[in-house]
Amino acid sequence: MSSPALDRGRPRAVRLPVRPAVRALPVGVAVALALGGLVLVSVLLRTTALHAPFWIDEGLSVGIASHGFLDIPGVLRLDGSPPLYYMLLRVWMSIFGDGQATTHVLSLGFALVAIPVAYWAAAGTFGRRAGLFAAILAAVNPFLTYYAQETRMYALVSLLALVVAAALVRVFVFRRRAFLPLFSVALAALMYCHNWGLFLAVGTLAALVPAWRAARDRRAFLRDVVIAYGTVALLYAPWLPSLYFQALHTGAPWSRRPSVGDVFGPIAGILGGEPVPLALALAAGAGLATIVKVRGSDAAVVGQPTEVAASVRRTTAWVLIVLPLAALLVAWTASQVSPAFAVRYFAVFVGPVLLLAGVGLAHAGRLGLVALVIICVLWMDPRTKELESKSNVRLVAAKIKADVYPGDLVVSVHPEQTPVLHYYLPDGLRYADSISLVRDPLVFDWRDALERLREARPSRVLDSYVSSLRPGQTLVLVNPIVRGSRWRAPWTELVRKRSAQWQRQADRNPNLVRIGAQPRFGNRPLTRGVRATLYRKTAAPRDLAAERRARRALELAP
Repeated sequence: MSSPALDRGRPRAVRLPVRPAVRALPVGVAVALALGGLVLVSVLLRTTALHAPFWIDEGLSVGIASHGFLDIPGVLRLDGSPPLYYMLLRVWMSIFGDGQATTHVLSLGFALVAIPVAYWAAAGTFGRRAGLFAAILAAVNPFLTYYAQETRMYALVSLLALVVAAALVRVFVFRRRAFLPLFSVALAALMYCHNWGLFLAVGTLAALVPAWRAARDRRAFLRDVVIAYGTVALLYAPWLPSLYFQALHTGAPWSRRPSVGDVFGPIAGILGGEPVPLALALAAGAGLATIVKVRGSDAAVVGQPTEVAASVRRTTAWVLIVLPLAALLVAWTASQVSPAFAVRYFAVFVGPVLLLAGVGLAHAGRLGLVALVIICVLWMDPRTKELESKSNVRLVAAKIKADVYPGDLVVSVHPEQTPVLHYYLPDGLRYADSISLVRDPLVFDWRDALERLREARPSRVLDSYVSSLRPGQTLVLVNPIVRGSRWRAPWTELVRKRSAQWQRQADRNPNLVRIGAQPRFGNRPLTRGVRATLYRKTAAPRDLAAERRARRALELAP
């Protein structure tokens, strides 16, 4: 027992305050915060041009979606597209309206949803690092940034293709049969959204080859193949008669047969420019090589022995490689028979390519991390200026709307411009194109359009239009601005030719007096879009010969 006196001489123990241990965030919370941050960055990047004006295709989108919900499939027999996007847009417009920003937001939503879906697609097969890399790529990819601000179906196509690729791997490589309905529904929805979904469907069949070779129970594997694709066929069967009719009568006469070199431009387009594909291919390729070649790997992905996990990873990598390559080969081959080749159609490859790139970069070590940073920096340009300058129809309509009145006739020499002209011009106007009077200005009739345009002689068609006008009424001739454009396909070449012919015929028509034109070019460079020339019908025909003699006399006067 110690006395108080002795205790006073002993040093006292210092009691330090107890600090609570720093606890790491639960994995689920950390992932949610990371994805939320990526979504926020993506929103900032992809809302710079929400108010950009509509161009030709967007005018068609809003026009088609302005019809009744159940009428849209029938209307699309004139257009050549499947109906899913337009029906979704119809529902959206009925709630939020048909404004430029409000319809662009629908596409923005699809692009934003692609971010967590990309994480889910990659993390479930190659781990959280791969999932995070894929989500980062989806958040800043320029193709998605561009089409997130356009009233077209390409953001939705990219999202659906990503779901198809992820479900394909889960069903036929990891053999998780619970995802079989998701695969079938997503693939059918993709085919109902864009016709190039058919090419990706063929690509999925080719991608089944490495999965089948690695399958333990091939009989069960083939049974699931029959169930999955049988379901897709049943879901898509109602659209087949319309698809057959479109193939016979619409097509894509504005496109031309692609060469082998034409493939690389669209690939660079979906990857944001020429420097990126090479860097991405080298870095991601290095990572994919480690997956394909290495015999031992982390078994935590599937919770099985190491050699089994390595085999599953190799098979998954081959499936993801074969899928877009086979689909691209089919698309290119089909376009040799019936040309339909455009950069925006490559939306069906964006999802699988981003998934494959995320997986490859995640397995490329420091090289993959450095490449990811460099690619993200290069991809941060939202290309807003290009979206704002795709069409000048809104500006032209604003300049001429005070000079047109109900009953006046708007003639679009570039026929598919009619819906976007109708969107921006005042109500009560009549519409025609270089083929005939237009009954429904909300949609362009592509049925045998090239043949009909060839048969429509400008002088005869213009005379019929002028005869439908009363003296004092206005004819608005809307010509495409073709100087500097690369219009080499059968349709666009003929439209270019007709544009010059229609301008000459209108200027020489004795019943029309030219009263103005917009835009006025002067010495300014040409814009992209259209030029509207206004003519007023006279009470008495003009004496064109006298006008030419008077003009000649003025030129010869001292």
